[in-house]
Amino acid sequence: MTAEFVWARPSAALRPLVDLYTGYRTPAAAPGTHMGVPGGHLTLLLCLDGTVDIARTPDPGRSPGSFTSMVGGLHDSPAVIATGPAQTGLQLRLTWLGARTLLGTPASALSGDVVGLGDLIGPRADRLVARLAEAPTWRGRFALLDAALSRLAADARSPDPRPEVARAWARLARTGGTLRIEELAREVGWSRRHLALQFRGETGLTPKSAARVIRFERACDLLRAPHRPALADIAATCGYADQAHLARDFRELAGLTATAWLAERPAR
Repeated sequence: MTAEFVWARPSAALRPLVDLYTGYRTPAAAPGTHMGVPGGHLTLLLCLDGTVDIARTPDPGRSPGSFTSMVGGLHDSPAVIATGPAQTGLQLRLTWLGARTLLGTPASALSGDVVGLGDLIGPRADRLVARLAEAPTWRGRFALLDAALSRLAADARSPDPRPEVARAWARLARTGGTLRIEELAREVGWSRRHLALQFRGETGLTPKSAARVIRFERACDLLRAPHRPALADIAATCGYADQAHLARDFRELAGLTATAWLAERPAR
């Protein structure tokens, strides 16, 4: 049996909250580990068989655990995930705004941690996993996700974030994490220190760390493109000083080389 991966975009109304759906089915293999690397999105995992076993959270002060459904917060160091048993599931790239709207908590409350989805949305988490497991096709599962997340969004009671924080994140995302933080603070109308405090209070990352992981996520996405550019071209496109700079970020943020990271993942 070979691994199976299927990607889909959420409905247009959900895209400010969820960037991407990934359905996956992986066969049993020898026990090992998989590095959960930082990026500009939170990770929501729904395991339809087996469990997701977190051997080490990005924040070493947080406890590891085993989950049927889980959310991993924004982070700037890798998580370590145990692998081996066969598994089928869905992975969602959740925006920081999606955490507040769909889960009722600011992304900062989840920073560096991995928590059970049921701790955030209650029994709806187990009901959603059960319904997804019963659906016979990936298309049907993606449609179920659209419907379930739309209901969560409609029921949202969380207050809106500060508009300056939303604007700051949007600018970092649009520039691929290359905008200088001094310029970002000027655009928002805050001092750099005040921006850092408010931004971290909402997302769990400073603007500088957020810019770094947004840029890194873009490089990782390009590495997984069907027609992958050369590493030097990816580095230039994503705003790295040179290929060595990108290689250093892989060592520090992913805990392994770009080649080793790519070997764990299929092209999109």
